[in-house]
Amino acid sequence: MTTTARTGPAGPADQAGGSRLRWLAAAVLIIGTLMDMIDVTIVNVALPTVRADLHASATQLEWVISGYMLAFAAALIVAGSFGDLFGRKRIYLLGAGLFGLASLGAGLATAPSQLIACRIVQGLAAAAMAPQVLATFRVIFGPKERGKAFSIYGATLGFASAVGLLAGGLLTEANLFGWSWRAVFFVNVPVAVVTVIAGARLIPETRERDARRPDLLGAAGLAASLVAIVYPLLEGRQLGWPAWIWAVLAAGLAGLILLGVAEQRRRRPEVAPLIRPGLLRIPAFSAGLGVQIAFAAGMQAFFLAFALWLQAGQHFSPLRAGLTSIAFSAGSFVLAPVAVPLAQKYGRSVLILGGLIMAAGTLVATVGAHHIGVGGSSWPVVPGLLIMGAGLSLLVIPLVNVVLAAVPAEAAGGASGQFSTAQQLGGAIGVAIGGTVFFGYLSSGHTFVAAFSRTAPYVIGAFLLCALASLLLPKTAVADEFAAETDAAGADAEADAEIVRATN
Repeated sequence: MTTTARTGPAGPADQAGGSRLRWLAAAVLIIGTLMDMIDVTIVNVALPTVRADLHASATQLEWVISGYMLAFAAALIVAGSFGDLFGRKRIYLLGAGLFGLASLGAGLATAPSQLIACRIVQGLAAAAMAPQVLATFRVIFGPKERGKAFSIYGATLGFASAVGLLAGGLLTEANLFGWSWRAVFFVNVPVAVVTVIAGARLIPETRERDARRPDLLGAAGLAASLVAIVYPLLEGRQLGWPAWIWAVLAAGLAGLILLGVAEQRRRRPEVAPLIRPGLLRIPAFSAGLGVQIAFAAGMQAFFLAFALWLQAGQHFSPLRAGLTSIAFSAGSFVLAPVAVPLAQKYGRSVLILGGLIMAAGTLVATVGAHHIGVGGSSWPVVPGLLIMGAGLSLLVIPLVNVVLAAVPAEAAGGASGQFSTAQQLGGAIGVAIGGTVFFGYLSSGHTFVAAFSRTAPYVIGAFLLCALASLLLPKTAVADEFAAETDAAGADAEADAEIVRATN
């Protein structure tokens, strides 16, 4: 399948959309992306084992997660521009191959620094793949099939969260060939090989007819700003919070502001915009970014502490910890089918309710944690996890469509990219804050359950902030016809968020 399709703003190229092999091409694209989606949950299940085997410090353990997210956030938007300009198939296959190589390197790592470096490369590779999938779907599928393709994509990636939890536990505990936690990375290698070989044959090459040059200088500035924001939060506790740490954090925030000002004053139409600061003047969009950041921060903080408490504190095996966390996935699957229809009928009230339910579920799970003895039954925390999962469906699944209803249609793609970037940044911040609180209490002589309980108020606060920010969203949600059109832009962020919430 070697068809090259050039698309303009109007939509799909007929020759690509009419190919009999388009569904096989879609399958290859989805399978490759599953490496990224499964890797989020599969790695988190193995974190306590990684810590023990590599003798990783608390901060290094946080970098294993945050390094991936920061690299993803920094490269995502510019990777989309590369695909538009040089060909989405080319960039996607490059990302898939790089992800496989980085996974091999991570599995062979003998020191925490090596593992962190490989995780950063994984994040860059995942960022190269992610924007190409839905952009290619827009080309190879006509309007009648596009909605079905997006639905399959979203459902598959949502299912990947549970697969990652089980696979992480099984592979780590089975200790195949003595690999232990390394198997969670090695498993990506054959998937990457198959993806590259099959993708080279089946995926059509598509480009944007009027694609502009990527803003490499802006991308470097964005990456530097994001690192400057997260680095102090990750390293501050270990360094004793010196004054220069706060200066670096302030410089990172200032860098984002300056980048926005520079983008606003851009006079180079031949360069693709990195961010769209004008969108921030739309209250619904700004509020939506706030919800996205707070949600991702709360989820990452919760499940980092939850995984370490279960395995290091309660001595659960990786498999048992993964099985316990599936209760969260089960809760989200129950309400997932009705989340968007409810949001279309009741608007922002559904998202507000979702944030409140997640906060309540966190409280219930925290109370239940005090009723689990070492090696005891995990059932006391299951109701809280189920409640949190149900709240996630109401909050996150309709979020993108609700917000994009207030954004000009021609800016929907850029808005979706900024949403995904905000999600990754929020997750990295959540790991930093949650890890600082959790490990800070452990180092002060508190028990694991006490450290987990002390982290919970920050998580609850993040979810309450989601509910509060949702008050600024449109009173009514996206119309049916708009939802069908923006599912393409929103499905990736929606599916990513579905995964983030189960990062045990």
